[in-house]
Amino acid sequence: MTTAKDLFIIAMDPGAECSVGQGDLSLALAGAELIDLIGAGTVAVDDDRIVPDAPPALDDRLATEAAAGLIRQTPYERIEDWLWRRGRDLSAAYQAALEEDGELTRRRSGGSPFGPRRVEPVDTPARRLAVSRWEEREPVLSALAAAVGIGAERSDDEPGLADEAVTAVVAAVHDAVMELEAVRQRRSIESAAFANLWRGV
Repeated sequence: MTTAKDLFIIAMDPGAECSVGQGDLSLALAGAELIDLIGAGTVAVDDDRIVPDAPPALDDRLATEAAAGLIRQTPYERIEDWLWRRGRDLSAAYQAALEEDGELTRRRSGGSPFGPRRVEPVDTPARRLAVSRWEEREPVLSALAAAVGIGAERSDDEPGLADEAVTAVVAAVHDAVMELEAVRQRRSIESAAFANLWRGV
């Protein structure tokens, strides 16, 4: 499994404290993919640019797809631009892939057989590994989860992110999620103002 898949599984866990927005999760998944590509030696980060390095040798379909989508011409792509471009509908792609692999199932919420269906992780070795990383407060997974509101921010006495490139990606994910929330709030205010105008308030 990859960091992105582990993050998706944690976000879908029925015991999660809050529901994560699809847009927020998609941005974090794009960041997780980039961190995995850094770890695999497929890319390097120069300032805020993603520099393709060694040809990808990945055994994960979505990670391979991410690597194939890298921009290989100078001046290369900025991390923030990657998050928005790669992150478009990415949570839906991960949901489909994990359902196809038998890692997710759809269950009815509540006692009614006609209630809404909720996607939940299946108890598989992959889920147990993701939960283990989460319970051990693995720095990268914890930081990405915190960016979308899952769990608490890491305390100062916990080990942080050791790699500057990874730190830059996590910071960019935080910034992108905050930017998305600002857009949501602005649209909400505009919609409320339009509704008031329409009602003559």
